[in-house]
Amino acid sequence: MFETVVVGADNSPTAAEAVQQAIELVKLTAGKLHIVTAYKPQRFASSSPEIDEYVKSLGSDALATDLLADLQSRARLAGIEAETHALTGAPADAICQVASEVNADLIVVGNKGMQGVRRVLGSVPNSVTHQAPCDVLIAFTAG
Repeated sequence: MFETVVVGADNSPTAAEAVQQAIELVKLTAGKLHIVTAYKPQRFASSSPEIDEYVKSLGSDALATDLLADLQSRARLAGIEAETHALTGAPADAICQVASEVNADLIVVGNKGMQGVRRVLGSVPNSVTHQAPCDVLIAFTAG
C-alpha cells in the first residue's frame, strides 16, 4: 500500500519521532524510505581567511548532512534502507518536491506547530497537507 514513504525531519525530538514512525510503517510494507530535511544556506565572514574556512565547514549544509546521516543510520539499525535528501528552501516545499520526484505514496510529518496560532499562520504539517502530491500522515509526537 505505502511502498514509497517520504518523511520530513529537522533536529527536533518531534521530527525524530516522526522518522521512527515512518521507519515502522516501511518495515510493515517492505517499502522504500526517503528522509528529507531543508535548510537555509548560511553565510559566514570573519577577518581571517583561516577562520572563514573553518566556520564554512560548520555551515548549515554540513549540519543537514550530519542530521541525515544519523537518521539514516537509525533506519539501517531497524533493517530499513533509507535515501536522504538535503534541500535548500522551505521545509514543506522540500518535502513535497521530493515526494513528487520519487512518486511517493505517503508523506509523514510530525505534528509540531499544529496547535495554537502556528496552525493558522502556517506550520510545516499544515503547509504539506495543502500541497502534497499524495497521502499525508501527521504523526502525533509528544512535542
